[in-house]
Amino acid sequence: MTTTVPPGGITPADAAGHAHPRAGRLAALWRGREADARWVRPAFLALLAATALLYLWNLSASGYANSFYSAAAQAGSESWKAFFFGASDPAGSITVDKPPAALWPMALSVRIFGLGSWQILVPEVLMGVATVAVLHAAVRRRFTPAAGLLAGAVLALTPVAALMFRFNNPDALLALLMTVTVYCVLRALEDARTTWLVWAGVAVGLAFLTKTLQAFLILPPLALVYAVCAPTTLRRRLGQLALAGLAIVVSGGWWVAVVELWPASSRPYIGGSQANSFLELTFGYNGLGRINGEETGSVGGGGGGGWGETGVDRLFAGNIGGQVSWLLPAALLLLVAALFLTGRAARTDTARAAFLVWGGSLLSTAVIFSFMAGIFHEYYTVALAPYIAALVGMGGTLLWEERAKPLRSALLAATVALSAWWSYVLLGRSADYLPWLRTAVLIGGLVSAAVLLFVVRAGRRTALAAAALGVAALLAGPAAYSLTTVGEGHAGSIVTAGPAVAGGRGGPGGGPG
Repeated sequence: MTTTVPPGGITPADAAGHAHPRAGRLAALWRGREADARWVRPAFLALLAATALLYLWNLSASGYANSFYSAAAQAGSESWKAFFFGASDPAGSITVDKPPAALWPMALSVRIFGLGSWQILVPEVLMGVATVAVLHAAVRRRFTPAAGLLAGAVLALTPVAALMFRFNNPDALLALLMTVTVYCVLRALEDARTTWLVWAGVAVGLAFLTKTLQAFLILPPLALVYAVCAPTTLRRRLGQLALAGLAIVVSGGWWVAVVELWPASSRPYIGGSQANSFLELTFGYNGLGRINGEETGSVGGGGGGGWGETGVDRLFAGNIGGQVSWLLPAALLLLVAALFLTGRAARTDTARAAFLVWGGSLLSTAVIFSFMAGIFHEYYTVALAPYIAALVGMGGTLLWEERAKPLRSALLAATVALSAWWSYVLLGRSADYLPWLRTAVLIGGLVSAAVLLFVVRAGRRTALAAAALGVAALLAGPAAYSLTTVGEGHAGSIVTAGPAVAGGRGGPGGGPG
């Protein structure tokens, strides 16, 4: 029997037995891993889509946002020399007070698509979506899909993230690169593969070219955890860390070497420096000066002056608390609980290592932010958002999986109750801001905590309903702040998320140097 082949070259049998390659790829993208439940990949894609929609909403209301960096992006789009150095003008007379990595995506966007608000800010939105994706991948790789989704949602709805992933300061790229760094370290901790640790070093080097020494805040805990927990010999661990350090020097130092060796007479003046030196800027105004407050050329003051009082409560107080601290108490409590529960695990246990890496990154950054006497703005706290989100996602689902044990259910209930109370406090700092919401959050959180406390006696459906109520209650406050943030335009060098609050701290600041 002869089969007639249609013009397209595919017989009916082929069409019935083989999907089109493109259709197959789309189906695989939607389906995800075969071992996953069918809801996992669609939920992840929905998270990314919702994040993109939230961050793109009303984006043009901010205009050129921080015009200081927008001018540099425009200059870079017109002159490759200005692009390379991060100059504020096409003629290349002076640079911005940071290295240029954060300017490069914006400058390329303007060069390709022309100058406009969206051309400046959409790259920041894409960085935000990418940060959520990388965080989700890092968390769910060792834990559950639900843990990854919860972590991603917490990050996306953190008010300061909704602010800075729509704004053109360097902090958006820095947060992305720090999250990539942790992801690479976690991959290296799985099988002691040198390649992943070197990639972590490359990410740190690029982060240095984004915001100088802030990129190094998480290096001590990451290096210590790898040196202790990686599944290989101590000698090899130390050698791998040395290679990662070399990767940092190469990926972050090449630009510094070019700038320092370039004749000063034919390159832009290094903005923010006193001696036309990037190294002086790095270790002075953008380095130790941020710690001790002695920043030559800065306006404002440290200690108890214009930059806000330092101390252990700095991240919880006034306006700063509403930027990022909604689930900070929960993250700290879950970190302690997880380390207690994994205390007898093997040295190379990857779950405990994950908590040590994310928790160490949170604590090292939070301590510096709490006690630095120099320039400190509320939006700096976006650096903490991925660490908090990861700990909440990992710790919350870890306790949920072991909820049949009374201690675990009690810890889970305590976390929900504490977070609901803290949201109630934060929402109360704006007396006229959705007064019904703070009451609803508190009641919903306490009801959820009460059910979770006795979750062993409750049925599965009741327990799931209580958990869903708890998640909704804890995310309601930051979600409301984030919606308020994206509904307004933000411009200038000092911006904050959410409504105005009583007792705001952080103080006035100078321009970008």
